[in-house]
This record gives sequence, C-alpha cells and structure tokens, in this order.
Amino acid sequence: MSNDKESRNIATLRAALAAVGDVDAQMAHYADDAVFEFPYASPPGRIAGKQVIAEYLSGALAIFRMKLTVTEVYPTTDPDTVIAEFRSEGTVTTTGKSYENTYITVMRFRDGLIVSQKEFYNPNAAVEALKAD
Repeated sequence: MSNDKESRNIATLRAALAAVGDVDAQMAHYADDAVFEFPYASPPGRIAGKQVIAEYLSGALAIFRMKLTVTEVYPTTDPDTVIAEFRSEGTVTTTGKSYENTYITVMRFRDGLIVSQKEFYNPNAAVEALKAD
C-alpha cells in the first residue's frame, strides 16, 4: 500500500510527463538543482540545473513534438524513488517523420519535486526519425 509521500511523487511524475510540450508547465515539477540523465544517448548526456534543463527541452521539443503516455509505475522501497515506463507518440518537425519510442525512467524526489530523472530509451528510433530521406 502506498503512503502519502509516494502517492504525491507518483502524481508529480505523471503531471511532469503529461506536461511535455509546455516547458514551463513541465519545469514546475522540478527542483532548481534537478539533473536529467540520458545514459543511452550518443553520447550519453547529463544536464544539471532547472534552467539548463528548460533550455535543453525547449530546443529538443521544437524538433520532437510528442505526447507521452505512462504505461506502468513501479514504486520502490524508497518513497522518494519511482520507476516508470512510458511511451511517446509524435513527429519530428525537421523531417516530418513519425516518432515513437518506449522509455523507462527512474525519478528521485525531494519535497514533492523531481531532483533526478534518468531516462532509458532506444536511441535508434530517434536517429531514424531525424534522418532525411
């Protein structure tokens, strides 16, 4: 059975992912010292600080227009750590190609805000969608 802190954090995770496409709305769920990590990106990426993350997302989401749908949420023994699966559906603005991917994210929370988001996804799907025909 989930506790209040865990429930709050899961609601924050869902709200942050649902807000993708509206950077300000998404960033409302992140701490100022948040860190984004993309271990499977080429090269792997790490972005630190809410403002830097917002700038990164503004650029990325101008190219990748997508909706994210959470498909599973896995609470852990630490209520401040949540693992979730989600999928994306959208298009790449530079090529007009569709973009679909599946992700696993590990999010860590402090005081109801996201302080760490580590995303695992198939980088080949993004590479293919970005290729001009």
